[in-house]
Amino acid sequence: MPAALAPKTSSPRPSVQHAPQAVVRPKNADAKLQAAAKRERAEADRERIYDSFNSKHLWRRISWPVLIWITAMHVGAVAAFFFITWQAVAVAVGLHWLTLSIGICLGYHRFLSHKSMKLRTPAEFFVLLCGVLSGEGSPLTWAATHRLHHHRSDQPGDPHSPHTDHDDGWWAHIYWLFLDRSSRDTQLLYEKYTPELKDRPMLQFFEKTYGLWMVLPGVVLYAVGGMPMLLWGLCARMTYAYHSTWFVNSATHLWGYRNYETRDESKNLWWVAVLSYGEGWHNNHHAHPSNARAGHKWYELDPTFWVIKALKATGIAYDVKDKVPAPAKA
Repeated sequence: MPAALAPKTSSPRPSVQHAPQAVVRPKNADAKLQAAAKRERAEADRERIYDSFNSKHLWRRISWPVLIWITAMHVGAVAAFFFITWQAVAVAVGLHWLTLSIGICLGYHRFLSHKSMKLRTPAEFFVLLCGVLSGEGSPLTWAATHRLHHHRSDQPGDPHSPHTDHDDGWWAHIYWLFLDRSSRDTQLLYEKYTPELKDRPMLQFFEKTYGLWMVLPGVVLYAVGGMPMLLWGLCARMTYAYHSTWFVNSATHLWGYRNYETRDESKNLWWVAVLSYGEGWHNNHHAHPSNARAGHKWYELDPTFWVIKALKATGIAYDVKDKVPAPAKA
């Protein structure tokens, strides 16, 4: 058939490719998703912190360095009675006050953990060094753990409650210290509970040199006075200070009286206050944690606060939060 007579066929039209329609999100949709993801991560981190202090992990994750150190201090404290000299006992008493009252009660607890006062830099270094020499952990570890205790007091996540899942006074008193925690757990604890402290040069210095400060006093004490000075000035002194602090964690959440209604089981216990330079007025403290004074009634003696008053009078401590709280119940 001639081409001219061939039926005309229409050439196929090229198909038009339409670009896929972009999904239009609301302006703040991505921000909301990111915020939700951030909240989920924060919640997961919190649960990890709480779980890292759970007693169910104890016998599977023992911190052998802590267990060996505390055992050695107790053995040394018993052995000290076979090496008694009055000079060694006097040094032990003096160091007990310096490391427990000045170091732990004033430095780690009221100053660092609760910001009950401010200190001039030399005084800050001195009180934190005294706390380090107590052997109760680095300043950051102590402060972060204590803030967690207040946040979750006698609830799941409290590091050393005699209630909650432990229901055991011995857990609150000593066993919780033997639980090994990963470096990631520790970092999360710092980020959550001491974010304004964790990068401070002075605290980082003590964090990095903590082990040295555990060994150095023993070397010095032995060089000065031999075994009596080592056993009394280090082992006995540390052991008695340990239990003085530990009774605050255990006994004052079990026995005593209450001046204030709080959401936890904190109580005031006179004999713990005697052993711990005033820290045994624990219900007062939980009701008013940032107050520099632990004793709120005339008969609640607080020797650590007497030192704070002296530091305030000399200008070494300032911005001291020491106003007597609203009257406690009779």
